[in-house]
Amino acid sequence: MDKFSIFAPEKCNQSSNAGIKDWKEDDRPREKSLLNGIGTLTDAELLAILIGTGSQTQNAVELARSILSAAGNKLSNLSRMGYKDLCNIKGVGKAKAVTIMSAFEIGRRRRIEDVPVRAQFSKSTQLAEAFVPMLADLPHEEFWILLLNNANHCLAKLRISQGGVHQTVADPKIIFKEALQHLATGIVLCHNHPSGSKTPSKHDMELTHQIIEGAHALSIRVLDHIIVAGNDYLSFAEEGILF
Repeated sequence: MDKFSIFAPEKCNQSSNAGIKDWKEDDRPREKSLLNGIGTLTDAELLAILIGTGSQTQNAVELARSILSAAGNKLSNLSRMGYKDLCNIKGVGKAKAVTIMSAFEIGRRRRIEDVPVRAQFSKSTQLAEAFVPMLADLPHEEFWILLLNNANHCLAKLRISQGGVHQTVADPKIIFKEALQHLATGIVLCHNHPSGSKTPSKHDMELTHQIIEGAHALSIRVLDHIIVAGNDYLSFAEEGILF
């Protein structure tokens, strides 16, 4: 069992071998959060609580700093790191890697729930707000749809496919199946570009037009196609290329 715990201080004069009882209580991340609120902790302290223990040469907070450093000190970069990337960091084993990845996955799933059923959408900016926080940090492509009724109220928000770094395949038949099952009269398409470029590819254009043609035969409106690129996005409707 690792000898270093999350109670190591963010800043202290003790060595990594100092016992917990030697540290000031308000320096320990867990106690600090209880005294002052979880929002007062630094990124390193929060990460230290997650990983639980340090390594043979670093306490938990020091190891957390090393992990953040490997991610360019950006949580957005850390959220994109996979299992192998994390395990390549000295002091990070299988358990710690899975714990970190699980925390970010919980955050993503929480964002999925942020769009309540029956929410009404009338602008592309509202559509982007429903997807950008959820897809911005993904290291791979995902294709999602938002199903709406005649009043543009949300009936469902569904992931259609998950792919690689450069492309994901969205089957129009699956999209129409979901639309018909939910009795939707409107569809919003969305996928992300991990590259950070929001420019539609030839495939993006062809797929969009294919879905529009099929939807027309079913009396279903395709209201927009949102491409998420980091914290930015492109709306086919805003750009006038939805036809």
